[in-house]
Amino acid sequence: MATSEPVTSSTNVSASSEKDVAAIDALRDISKKIRDELARVIIGQDEVIEQLLICIFARGHALLMGVPGLAKTLLIHSLANVLSLKFSRIQFTPDLMPSDITGTEILQETNQPGRRAFEFIKGPVFANIILADEINRTPPKTQAALLEAMQEHKVTAGGRIYTLDQPFFVLATQNPIEQEGTYPLPEAQLDRFMFFIHVGYPSQDEERRIARETTGGATPPLNKLIDGEKLIAFQELVRRVPVPDHIYDFVVELVRASRPREATTPDWVKKLVTWGAGPRAVQNLILGAKARAVLNGSYLVRQEDIEAVARPVLTHRILTNFHAESEGITSSDIIKRLTDEIHAVPKKA
Repeated sequence: MATSEPVTSSTNVSASSEKDVAAIDALRDISKKIRDELARVIIGQDEVIEQLLICIFARGHALLMGVPGLAKTLLIHSLANVLSLKFSRIQFTPDLMPSDITGTEILQETNQPGRRAFEFIKGPVFANIILADEINRTPPKTQAALLEAMQEHKVTAGGRIYTLDQPFFVLATQNPIEQEGTYPLPEAQLDRFMFFIHVGYPSQDEERRIARETTGGATPPLNKLIDGEKLIAFQELVRRVPVPDHIYDFVVELVRASRPREATTPDWVKKLVTWGAGPRAVQNLILGAKARAVLNGSYLVRQEDIEAVARPVLTHRILTNFHAESEGITSSDIIKRLTDEIHAVPKKA
């Protein structure tokens, strides 16, 4: 794992402008304050919080997988409060309609007597952070309505286009236990999510703290640390982070090695994988690594940043076959082996 200490070598500093260097230092400090603030209500889940922050500052969407009761909703709501963003929670059910998400037109009285007109009433998607709770419990038609908003950042209703507020994030959850009455997201829609974040059980010490600290008095309100305008500025900063050429080469080689039909793909991948990651994985690996670098105070992307985001970026983009399942091999195992075998080597001048 990468150290949280900032990288301050002259080579790294010269790769960014003096203004960006100061902004990266400021973002590193704000990131620490956000984590400390969330720690007041969320016990443990440090890796989940880091991945959520990376995803948000990289301007991506995330899919969280975890059993009920792991504070996924509380975490996302608390994060929206700390970032001063409008929060909206949508509970996905089998009878949920697309208009329940995007909004609907209602016939309303006008200022002119006896005359009525349709007025668009905005749905819960018109917020900054959307919690799509148990997204796999609603039919594909309704899933598609949300995924269109994720991609286009707009809603079309009654022949008119309504632009969504910025910044805009969708953080969806799935319950891995119950599969009856669910509608799994197809691969093309899963690919719209930048990160697949696994939310696991807390450790024994963390669970002891949960028992002690969450069963007493009310938790004091969280402090708001930044606002949407500042967040957008930090997102633009993330996109300006330099990436060495050998890191681009490493990312492309890593993603192409996950595809079983490529000529250069390792034989063991061809044996275990049905479908590999596409070009969007390359984009998300670079953006995720950029965000992780600046959140840790680094002035350019390093290989350890790529390796840190490889699992959440690639897990839902690599489909294993029956042979892998029969041997208990998951996409996470394949990602780890690929990153171990492939190394980013700077090219000699």
